[in-house]
Amino acid sequence: MHEWYEEGLRFSCTQCGNCCTGPPGAVWFNDTEGRAMAKKLGIEVAAFYKQYAHKIGSKWSLREHEIEGKFDCVFLDRSSEKPSCKLYSSRPLQCRTWPFWKENLRSPEAWAQAKQATPCAGMNTGKLIPIEEIRIQRGLTS
Repeated sequence: MHEWYEEGLRFSCTQCGNCCTGPPGAVWFNDTEGRAMAKKLGIEVAAFYKQYAHKIGSKWSLREHEIEGKFDCVFLDRSSEKPSCKLYSSRPLQCRTWPFWKENLRSPEAWAQAKQATPCAGMNTGKLIPIEEIRIQRGLTS
């Protein structure tokens, strides 16, 4: 199969937080990830789900807070000069695989749209991510 990004894509996370905010959405996570996030916070798993998560259909998502018309992930910390994730080392797979989501890799236009819509300063800059690594990440986000 020939992918348009066969030469790889450039991406380096600038940790700007833009992918952690925007229109209402979902930050999906599984039970293993939920347990890891609870552990990182130093709280019981049940308390984590009650305080930071909600069900959408049969799946769990992190809560969001509306701030100035945008919906921030509950763990996006804007208290310092540079936004950051309070759980960066334990963030869910969905967060760890940005921007290599299937919908962003459909076409060069979809990639450009994701870069503009987020906006993500790390896309098309920094280190070249080889297609093999992109395929692995893309496969994990199915």
